[in-house]
Amino acid sequence: MKITTAEVEHVARLARLELSAEEKDLFVGQMDAILGYVDKLRGLNTDDVQPTSHAVPVENAFRPDQAQPSIGVAKALANAPDRAESFYRVPKVIE
Repeated sequence: MKITTAEVEHVARLARLELSAEEKDLFVGQMDAILGYVDKLRGLNTDDVQPTSHAVPVENAFRPDQAQPSIGVAKALANAPDRAESFYRVPKVIE
């Protein structure tokens, strides 16, 4: 499959890129090489290969959701630099 300069210009226009003549020639060769490699991959027999989303097996590392008692207001505010009753006090940011 041969990529033409017109196709490179079309892709560049879609990407809103302005390419010089040298860049167009460079991209014609690069895109042609990429599509040649994809064409080579198409020839491989993948009938017995299972589809994957990761190269290595990945397992869920999350714990199950379980309702637990709260840590309480006193513990939550223990390290607060400034507080008012059961709230954090922060500097005013709106003028």
